[in-house]
Amino acid sequence: MPYLTAENDIKALIAKFAQAKILWVDTEIADYKSNPRLSLIQVLADSTDATGDATFLLDVLDQPELAKDFINQIMVNPDIEKVLHNASYDIRFLGNDDAQNVTCTLKMARKIPTYILPLPNRQLKILIETLCGIAYVDKTEQSGDWGKRPLTEKQLEYANMDAVYLAGVHRRLVEILAQCYPEPATENLTALGEKYQEIESRWKPLDSEIAEVKERFKAGMLAQKLKDSSYFELSSSIAMKVDFLTLARLTQTEGIELNFPVTLTKEIQKQLGELIADPSLEVEDIASWRLNYNVQQRRKSTKKVAPEPDSEDLTALGERYKEILPEWKLLDSEVEHLKERIKKAMLVQNQENTPHFKLSSSSILKVDFAKLAKIALSMGVELDFMVTLTQYIQKRLGEAINKIDVQIEYITSWRMTAKTVEEEDDDDEIPF
Repeated sequence: MPYLTAENDIKALIAKFAQAKILWVDTEIADYKSNPRLSLIQVLADSTDATGDATFLLDVLDQPELAKDFINQIMVNPDIEKVLHNASYDIRFLGNDDAQNVTCTLKMARKIPTYILPLPNRQLKILIETLCGIAYVDKTEQSGDWGKRPLTEKQLEYANMDAVYLAGVHRRLVEILAQCYPEPATENLTALGEKYQEIESRWKPLDSEIAEVKERFKAGMLAQKLKDSSYFELSSSIAMKVDFLTLARLTQTEGIELNFPVTLTKEIQKQLGELIADPSLEVEDIASWRLNYNVQQRRKSTKKVAPEPDSEDLTALGERYKEILPEWKLLDSEVEHLKERIKKAMLVQNQENTPHFKLSSSSILKVDFAKLAKIALSMGVELDFMVTLTQYIQKRLGEAINKIDVQIEYITSWRMTAKTVEEEDDDDEIPF
């Protein structure tokens, strides 16, 4: 566990690692809640190391030039694969968007269907204990004081082993993903279809009941004027919309450059007419494929006559939802996984029909807003459709947004609270 603090030693090691093909990287952040600063960079080049002897700890606290050197030689180098967990957090301190060839084990784990990896979340601690066969991983030091020097032996040991665990988790995830997604060219589509048919027969009734319970619960909460309960929480959001030509004229008048994709619906295509073929529009034709199940099974309706929303027993509904949710989640993940494999296999094997599925294609036409606005205004085309003002658009418009008539649309949404189901944590905000 070499712990490097001297500038020359750290620079020499960075130069050495710049020749590597793959590195497992972790960081420790000082004062991550108030004034986040990069404290340590842990680097491992040998994935077979189980003791931490090959892990290097680079102390870069308040030494931005060393961090910059690591970024320039390692993080932005496309020839070196960098493996991190929850990489979106670490790369905030290691190059941001300039970082290249980054593999995120959190994203890898999320690609594995729930029925294969049925875990409450995909945090590194859970993955280590599940995939690496370690009974318990002590993470108490994750919230320690990484801005204080000298670091304790316990902190150094924790930082050291995190890189080892990361390499172990990465190795297992690669193995599991290879099993989850065999080569599409060799997939047995008949066997997959039969498997889907068997799973779908169990999933469909649960899926229907889940949807029904959620709709009844929402209607009941609205009727009974409840914003939250022991199971669900109702919330509202605001969508700001403006008609296309108003936004186009505003950007032209104010000299504001807006670049975001606009989907050309059939109605917009009709309004554009022959102008849709204008080369300046640079229309992007995106092909999409849809998988349709050929075998339709007749099922008896299990839907019961629901009571009036204002008299719904929300506790009983919540308990029923809680009861069927675990089984539904497992079956739902397996259904989606099978459909994905079948779709890829049919495309690779050039099959549009199987005994169980039919594959059909469609096109989505997209064009950049600025190009569409320019041609519409110059040619006097009265395009009539609404544009949702996303946060990006609002930010780009700035104060100019006050010069147009914006339509406000209130949307009532709802979400499951942690009181009923242990939801997956928002790992993008968790630095460890």
